Amino acid sequence: MSGNDGASRTRGSGRRRLAVVAAVAVVVVVADQFSTSWAVDRLRRGPLHVVGPLSFQLAVNTGSAFGIGRGWAPVIGALAVLVVVALVGVSRRLQSTWQALAMGLVVGGALGNLYDRVFRHFHGGVVDFIALGFWPTFNVADAAITIGVIILGWTWLVRPSRQAARPEAQADR
Repeated sequence: MSGNDGASRTRGSGRRRLAVVAAVAVVVVVADQFSTSWAVDRLRRGPLHVVGPLSFQLAVNTGSAFGIGRGWAPVIGALAVLVVVALVGVSRRLQSTWQALAMGLVVGGALGNLYDRVFRHFHGGVVDFIALGFWPTFNVADAAITIGVIILGWTWLVRPSRQAARPEAQADR
């Protein structure tokens, strides 16, 4: 083995994880934009009850999560661009495929919401439409961000201790 084998393997893993991030992000953006387009078209006629507390109703959020920062859409949009660039930058250094999957969910969700802010004509707002009654209305991008953050937290808090206990876990990376 040459001294560069480990470095090239690490670079290959980094590229592979970056590809996972990109692929997942694309799927999230496509799903978010198709569902949002459907919601804007269908829900202009009124809300649609699905089952139990789940309904679809059109809402526009000009703030960030939970409506915090209403009216600050340009600032929130600029921050979203910076966050996406930073997340993509750290994506090469992710330690597992799970982290890459989670980062793809977060990046895709951020890009989906950014698309709404820039290209949908709702004064910089994000289209939300999934209503549960007991939770603020959200969209597919918001769900992807939330699930991605939960998975990232799990991999950073729970998985390292499990991997330290199992030397063979390095093959999982």
